[in-house]
Amino acid sequence: MSAADNLCKRRVVALCGGIGGAKLALGLSRLLGGDLMVVVNTGDDFDHLGLAISPDLDTVMYTLAGLDDPQRGWGRRDETWTFMAALAALGGETWFALGDGDLATHVERTRRRAAGETLSAVTADFCRRLGIAARVLPMSDDGVRTRLRTDAGWLDFQDYFVRRRCAPRVLEVTYDGAASARPHADVLAALADPRLRAVVICPSNPFLSIEPILAVAGLREAIAHAAAPVTAVSPIIGARAVKGPTAKMMSELGVEVSATAVARRYRDLLDGYVLDRADAGEAAELGIPVTAAHTLMASLTDREELARQVLASADALTKATA
Repeated sequence: MSAADNLCKRRVVALCGGIGGAKLALGLSRLLGGDLMVVVNTGDDFDHLGLAISPDLDTVMYTLAGLDDPQRGWGRRDETWTFMAALAALGGETWFALGDGDLATHVERTRRRAAGETLSAVTADFCRRLGIAARVLPMSDDGVRTRLRTDAGWLDFQDYFVRRRCAPRVLEVTYDGAASARPHADVLAALADPRLRAVVICPSNPFLSIEPILAVAGLREAIAHAAAPVTAVSPIIGARAVKGPTAKMMSELGVEVSATAVARRYRDLLDGYVLDRADAGEAAELGIPVTAAHTLMASLTDREELARQVLASADALTKATA
């Protein structure tokens, strides 16, 4: 491949969940701008208080717009909670917190969905109004719901994750509706585009954030045949998850808590893998090119630097196969 051909390969598709994935998506967006497409998990979506809630989409959207709350990791910064206080006084359900600014997103999304707009169309307009250059798309406009079989019975995702604070033991994870859900046509087109530079699987929980995306009918196959290398970033550092229940779930489901165990779940897709330097000793087990990097994204500089290394890894894979 000539240098000119390589320069034409600009577009990147990133698969992303919530907080951890959104950090890398931000780093990528600062390097790529409008050449980035972020495909976001919607298995967490649910209806609450009559509103259509899309937690991962909103986390990604707020993060890319610079509106995210760095302390909580979710919702909007400088949030107020008048609505929740008033709801509590009336005896309403308060286990899922909705800040006043965040509430406006859900109300407007619900209104527009009821009027017939697709989730992707509403999200695109929100992103435009918030000045986000990257293309942010739900994994499907069709409903998919992540459900967990636990020692407390079958639970919807938000019941497990928020109401019960991930306490029940997880025995099985399913993605209801995924087999009949359709990927967005623009996602399939981007994956097949000769100008595609890389597909990046962000460091998100494999069971709750990435595998719901891969379960959407035809999407895993489209990624496997993408016009560019597929690289994943490990959400595990030194046998521990950076945030959330990833390590707990892996252990409960009988999966080794390690960076290599996550890679094996995507093994049919991966051309390369990025793991933390603390786990560099595991690299030889995978049999694919591995990059050891600093994957704990504590600062904006960390996010941009990891994004650079992920893209450099993908470019090296392209060059090696040219």
